[in-house]
Amino acid sequence: MTEIVNENLAGRGRKFTGLGKKQLWIVFALLVGLISFYGFSTPAGLSVEGHRFLALLSGLIILFITEALPLPITMGGAGALIILFGIGETEQVWTSYAHPVVFFVIGCLMLANIAEQVGLTRRLGNFLLKNSSTNVVKFSFTTCLIFGLLSGIMHDVSAVTLGLMTLLPLMRSAEIKPGSRTGKFLLISMAFCCSAGGMSTLAGGGRNMVAAAFIKEFAGVEISFWTWTLHAFLPALFTIPVVWFTVYLFFRPDRSLCFPTKEVEARQLQKTSFTINELLTLIIISFVLIGFLTTGYHGIDYSVLVFLGVLLLAITGVVKWQLLNKEIAWAVALLIFGGGISLGRAMDYTGTAEYLAGLFFPFFDGYGWIVLFIGVGIFGTLFSEIMANVASAALIIPITIPIALRANIDPTVVALSLGMFTSFAYMLVIGCPPNAIAYSFGYFSMSDFFKVGLVTNIVAVVFLAVLSILWWSFLGIIV
Repeated sequence: MTEIVNENLAGRGRKFTGLGKKQLWIVFALLVGLISFYGFSTPAGLSVEGHRFLALLSGLIILFITEALPLPITMGGAGALIILFGIGETEQVWTSYAHPVVFFVIGCLMLANIAEQVGLTRRLGNFLLKNSSTNVVKFSFTTCLIFGLLSGIMHDVSAVTLGLMTLLPLMRSAEIKPGSRTGKFLLISMAFCCSAGGMSTLAGGGRNMVAAAFIKEFAGVEISFWTWTLHAFLPALFTIPVVWFTVYLFFRPDRSLCFPTKEVEARQLQKTSFTINELLTLIIISFVLIGFLTTGYHGIDYSVLVFLGVLLLAITGVVKWQLLNKEIAWAVALLIFGGGISLGRAMDYTGTAEYLAGLFFPFFDGYGWIVLFIGVGIFGTLFSEIMANVASAALIIPITIPIALRANIDPTVVALSLGMFTSFAYMLVIGCPPNAIAYSFGYFSMSDFFKVGLVTNIVAVVFLAVLSILWWSFLGIIV
C-alpha cells in the first residue's frame, strides 16, 4: 500500500514539474500574437481589423507548424477567435466551414472510399503493379506521374483521393508504418504531384478558370482551352517529376522495399469478372468525372456533382454507410479545410490581402514580362498557403492587369502565372485540398510537411519559371 501511495505521489509530482514542450509553444504563439498587435501601431492603409487578423495569423502559423494543439482543434478555434476579436461576424465566419469546396472534398473522399469498399481501387492497384514495378519507389514515381497528369482532367482533389486510396492498401500489405520516412514520402509526393499537375489544362482547377475569366473581363483577352494547354502542359509534365524527386531526396525512402511479391503474383494471376457493385460504382463515378469536365456547359457545382454520385450509389444499394461513416476523415474536411477558407475570407474582407498586394507589386512594375511573371507567381504562391488559390487569382488579377497593360505586356502572362504557380501551396496543410486529404491518414506531421514543403516550393518555383520562359520563347509566344 505504501508503495502505491509513493508511486501516486511521484506521478503527481511529475505532473506539476512545469509546462511541457507543446504548452510552451502555445504560450509562445500567444505572445507573438499579442506583440504583433500591441507592439506595433496599425499601418497606414490597413484597417484595425486587418491588423488584428495579421496578429492572430502570426500566432496561428506557429500552432500550425508545431502542432502544439491538434490541427482540427486549431482550425476550429481559428473561426472562434476571428469572431471573438471582432474580425468577422459570426454567421460570416461559420458559413465558411460549410463552403461548397468543403462538401466537394467530403464527396470525393466518399466516392473513393466506396470504390475501395467494392474493390475498384484494388483492381487499379493490381493493374498498376502489373504494368510498372513492385518496387515501392518506382511504383511511386509511376503513379505520381499518372495521377498528376490526371489532375489536369478530373481536378486535383479527385486525382489525389483516387491515388491515395489505391496506394494505401498496398502500403499496409508492405507494412509501411505511419511516421516512417517511406510512408511520409509516399503520401506527400502524391499530394504535391497532383497539385502540380492541375496547372496543365484550363479544366485542371478552379484557379485556372477564374484567372482566364478575369483576364477576359478586365483586359478583353480570351484564353482558349488549347492556348492554356499549349502554354502549361509541357511545364506541368516536367515539373511533376522534379517535385517528386525533391520529396524523394528530402525523405530518402527505403529504395529496396517492395510490395510482397507472392501477393502481387497471386493478384496478377487472379482474373475475376467485375461484380455488379463494381460496375455500378465505375459507371456512376465516370459520369461524375464527365460532369467535372463539362461544368462550363451545365453550370452545376463540383460539390453537387459528387454528392449526386454518392446519392445514386446509395439508391442502388452500393453504399455501406457504417463503413463510410467510420472511414471518412470528417474533421479534416470540416475543420481544417473549412478553417482555411475562413482565414482566407478574413484576409479578403479585412482588406489585408489587398494591403499586402499593394506593398508587393510596385516592386515589379516596369521591369518586363519575366519579372512580372515570376513576381505574380511568387506572391500568388505565398497567398495560396493561407487562402484559396481561386481567391488569390481573383484578388491579384485586378491589381496586376494595369501593370501589364502599362508595360505593353500580354495579360495572358498574368493569368498563366497565377494558374501555374499557385499549384505550389506546399508549406501548410490548409494550402489546398490534396494536402489536407493526405494529412488525414496520419502518416506525417505538420512540421514534416512544412519543412519538405518549403524546400519543394522553392525548387518548383525556380524550375517552373526557367522552363516556362524557355518553352514560351521557343514557341515564339513571348519575346
